[in-house]
Amino acid sequence: MRHIRNHTALLAAISSIAVVTAAPAFAEEIIIGAATAQTGGLAPYDQPALAGLRMAIDELNAKGGLAGKYKVNLIIKDTRSDTAQTATVTQELIDAGAKIMITPCDADPSISAGQLTQPLGIPSLTLCGSAPVLTQAVGDVMFGTYPADNLQATAVADFAIAEGKRKVFLLTSPDATYVANLPEYFGKVFEKKGGKIVGRGTFTMNQPDFSAEITNIKGLAEQPDLIMTAAYEPDFPAFIQQLRGAGINIPVYGADAIGTPTIKALGKLVDGVVYTAAGYPEAGSKLEAFNAAFTKHAGHAPESTYEVNGYEIGLILDQAVKTAGSDDPKAIRDAIANLKDFEGITGKITYAGTDRMPLRPVVLMRYEGGEPKYVETVVPAAADVPAP
Repeated sequence: MRHIRNHTALLAAISSIAVVTAAPAFAEEIIIGAATAQTGGLAPYDQPALAGLRMAIDELNAKGGLAGKYKVNLIIKDTRSDTAQTATVTQELIDAGAKIMITPCDADPSISAGQLTQPLGIPSLTLCGSAPVLTQAVGDVMFGTYPADNLQATAVADFAIAEGKRKVFLLTSPDATYVANLPEYFGKVFEKKGGKIVGRGTFTMNQPDFSAEITNIKGLAEQPDLIMTAAYEPDFPAFIQQLRGAGINIPVYGADAIGTPTIKALGKLVDGVVYTAAGYPEAGSKLEAFNAAFTKHAGHAPESTYEVNGYEIGLILDQAVKTAGSDDPKAIRDAIANLKDFEGITGKITYAGTDRMPLRPVVLMRYEGGEPKYVETVVPAAADVPAP
């Protein structure tokens, strides 16, 4: 999940694109369907990830396609950030012959897509959806690719405890799985490690007024030393502006959906805000090299780690087809499910032994002086990660 508005002006105007890159004449074709948000609230997350995936496919097609044999025909259709529309375009992509499906950066539309791909055995990968309930709600064809919500929440909770935070206020919304559940996962880990939840608040997504929640926080008998929320755009900017405007300077922690240029543009207003990412481009790292290559390929620098996550999806699919030795959807699905310690750009990625949500590192970031600053890279202990 996960507002960047200017980077996809061209893509947002296109409702269906077939990306076909030249490959040797002997290559067979494999259709990958991409049901993604080119417009609406999810576009700022889907589009960077899709850009990374397209880069990977361009490179792979130049070498003959997946496994050097299957040239990719990537067909993209706009979900308009709508769950029902996601189901509609997913069916259109199935009808077009898709053997692999890419779904949006959110659980609800991805589940609607998965309900169509599951009976057909079509492996389906969400661009950056991170709700661990996603794979359980669909079945064995659905795969997450980004660090899961409960994994991110554990990393943030561990960090909060290490910083001496002991009392937290959780702000959630029932309108999206990500915003509803991630703070609750945080709360479970936080309490387990000695913290206390002193209050909870809820909001309606896309509401402009957070005065009720702010009054709630002000009126708590025990004031929190931390506010945890998975709110994202446009809700997070509205909340943090009104919170600080009310004179409340309690630190706010979030997750990956606030690692965007729009949040950064809030400047010192978001100083102290902690969030997560899939990687950090340390000097000499693979991610630093990827960012340089992406900039050359796309004509602009990556805006987040969603680009590299999309690129890694391409690498995962290439490895899966190599392992499968065919373009059979079931064989590809099985190969992804058994992937272990796959060397991606951001680190090792493992699906083997999981519920199809990957085990992978989580990066912690914090806004300081109006700029995102690297804190650390962690791999939370499996025993600490709460069950979905």
